[in-house]
Amino acid sequence: MTSALERTAGPRRTPRTDATAAGAGEIATPVPRTHRGARFAITTTVLAVALVVACVVSLGSGQFALAPSEVVGILARAVGIPTAWAPGTPAAAGVVLDIRLPRIVLGLLVGAALAVSGVLMQAIFGNPLADAGVVGVSSGAAVGAAASLTFGLATFGMWTTPVFAFAGGLLAVFSVYLISRSGGRTEVVTLLLTGIAVNAIGGAALAFLTFIGTTATREQIVFWQLGSLNGALWPNIALVAPLVAVGIAVALVVARRLDLFALGERTARHLGVRVELLRVVVIVTVALLVTGAVAFAGIIGFVGLVVPHLMRMAIGPAHLPLIITSALGASLLIAVADLVARTAVPLADMPIGMITALVGGPFFLWLLVRTRRRSGGWA
Repeated sequence: MTSALERTAGPRRTPRTDATAAGAGEIATPVPRTHRGARFAITTTVLAVALVVACVVSLGSGQFALAPSEVVGILARAVGIPTAWAPGTPAAAGVVLDIRLPRIVLGLLVGAALAVSGVLMQAIFGNPLADAGVVGVSSGAAVGAAASLTFGLATFGMWTTPVFAFAGGLLAVFSVYLISRSGGRTEVVTLLLTGIAVNAIGGAALAFLTFIGTTATREQIVFWQLGSLNGALWPNIALVAPLVAVGIAVALVVARRLDLFALGERTARHLGVRVELLRVVVIVTVALLVTGAVAFAGIIGFVGLVVPHLMRMAIGPAHLPLIITSALGASLLIAVADLVARTAVPLADMPIGMITALVGGPFFLWLLVRTRRRSGGWA
């Protein structure tokens, strides 16, 4: 018999869990809200400090080496902040402000765009293996950008290349979504096979455009396939920054709805989420973010796959803090990878896409094995 205390206390309540873990392929476990908040604050602070340090070191590294105090002095003088640190010579200021700083800023934008697009794709597909590079969205965007250059199109002026990249990425992500989705869910095998097919088609299209293009367009297509921040200019950043800013803003707005979406489509509808509209908004946002990343930096793979998983392991699966920390973490990863690309080989600039692939490839294999062991199979 139950005691009087048990009868008056009402039904027992199960511990609060992170419901969004189900959307990421993880087993939900009770995590106190205060602990999640503390981990988010600590992780964000560590990432922000590491990012600032990495940027200062990168700005001072290279054939024209500069001390951190000189870098800080140049940056402070450029924005009109009085400082006691030496601003450096005019030549040093030109190297930092006109060559290295645009490259770093573009890298930060690209990293944030790829990571946030990865978070959104994993949420809307309900699959931890979804990523713009894995499922072919980056390839589709690269094909669109390459086509605009190969055929000398100038329909939208300086926006022509980003617009065609957006169209290619949008076509790729809608194709993957429609083909891989069956019975209200997306299976791992179908997603991967669809991504392989889309990447193959994109590779064939890039090869064809390389074949029919001029020497200049061929070099640009190869540049996209390898991925690089070499040649970043402030006008390019002026085009990329609005795309990335809008994409991240939309992601932050829909973050709470993605938490509800992870509970299941039926539950989300009962809670007032317009599921189909949310899907369309997220897919278009992913295409927008990938466009900003691919248009001037090329295909940089695995960033949107690796970073969100690491952040999810660190702070939990709630989407709002996950978007913020993933953007910071990916920016840090790109900044460090670009530093390695510029300095690892003397008098050479390695493709940054190769470095991220060296990190992301083994991680992707580990994730495949981990997912299979937890689910007991691939289906």
